[in-house]
Amino acid sequence: MEANTVNLDIVILAAGQGTRMKSALPKILHPVAGKPMVGHVIDTCKQIGARKLNVVVGHGADKVRAQFSEETSINWVEQLQQLGTGHAVQMTMDHLSDDSVVLICYGDGPLIKAETFSALANDVSEQSMALLTVIMDDPTGYGRIMRNDSNSIVAIVEQKDGNSEQLAVKEINTGVMAVRGKQLKRWLPQLSDNNAQGEYYLTDIIAMAAADGIEVIASHPDSVDEVMGANNRVQLAELERCYQRLQAEQLMINGATLFDPARVDVRGTVTTGTDVTIDVNCVFVGTVSIGNNVVIEPNCFITDSTIGDNTVIKANSVLEQAVVGEHCDIGPFARLRPGTILANKAKIGNFVETKKARIGEGSKVNHLSYIGDAEIGKSANIGAGTITCNYDGVNKSKTEIGDNAFIGSNSSLVAPVKIGAMATVGAGATVTSNVGEQELAVARAKQRNISNWQRPVKKP
Repeated sequence: MEANTVNLDIVILAAGQGTRMKSALPKILHPVAGKPMVGHVIDTCKQIGARKLNVVVGHGADKVRAQFSEETSINWVEQLQQLGTGHAVQMTMDHLSDDSVVLICYGDGPLIKAETFSALANDVSEQSMALLTVIMDDPTGYGRIMRNDSNSIVAIVEQKDGNSEQLAVKEINTGVMAVRGKQLKRWLPQLSDNNAQGEYYLTDIIAMAAADGIEVIASHPDSVDEVMGANNRVQLAELERCYQRLQAEQLMINGATLFDPARVDVRGTVTTGTDVTIDVNCVFVGTVSIGNNVVIEPNCFITDSTIGDNTVIKANSVLEQAVVGEHCDIGPFARLRPGTILANKAKIGNFVETKKARIGEGSKVNHLSYIGDAEIGKSANIGAGTITCNYDGVNKSKTEIGDNAFIGSNSSLVAPVKIGAMATVGAGATVTSNVGEQELAVARAKQRNISNWQRPVKKP
């Protein structure tokens, strides 16, 4: 969603050390749903049509830049001394246009929606700026919004600087604001560090705006949770749960049934068809697409995969970069590794691992098998304990199995090797050369039965 403003410059404040995290990792790099907090903010800001995206970094700046080394839309600005939020924004002044709307937000606020940012920016005019505020039952620690008798915002008082009457106010400043570039440039040089913390407060520009006759418009998010930040790991965990609750709600709105919404984690983007059922303790990572009438049983971990209609993923299965067709049956305890492609009606059973394998329509790998670097045709049956021996210690080689082939239990197929259509491999075989169509391959030592042999006895 793009803001209606012509020019939008964004400043993300991300220079804080986050000492209460007790970590060598900069606070903004701590993950929510598998992505750094500031990564969520950057992605949201990119949705609203920013002309410039300025990220102010300080503590751990090299680590932050390295994390986003492939992100070309960011202008990195370093704040060598952390002298407050006002000082941080001052570092960006050379990169802001006079005619722009400047949106200022924070790297540890990953839940704010694009719609909230857009609404804030759209409230800005030559005669107004915008401030994101919320009402809190317990506002302790936050700057309070001061209003005059006309209910207009005239100032923000920080927790450490407020008197008892001011601290009784429950409307708080989230720190997120939008303002004309030329006005911001006029006010920032006037900031003073004459306060309890000895810092340059960005919030002091609110009083300057009021003094200049600029209306401060209060904008509000959909919920208090949206503006939640994290200063320690307890709050980080709360952020994670809040984020996951929103993801679960969206899945259910889109037509999925979640047996327990509190026990499903989405660490990426999940799209679902109709009548999808997801049981407890399932985790989705990256981009996952789920078709109609899919059932996902408990404790499944699914990464960057596509699942076709009417497929069942049974309990404790892992899918990584897999493409699964329609009416497939997977698990329990199956692992589909990258490059696995299942055609419709394929079956992958318990304790089966596949990697870079194409399994044809209606084919079955039911039990205790490893199928790697393989291509299996239609309606083939792979017996329990079968292994495609695809690695010789240096190179990977391919195994090809034709339509309607039958591979007996406990077989080892030493690649490169081809098993023809309708061929049969006897149980326990080690196959090192090609098997033609409709041939039977038996490759095992001859059984000998020895009579009157001496069984071992326990030594005294």
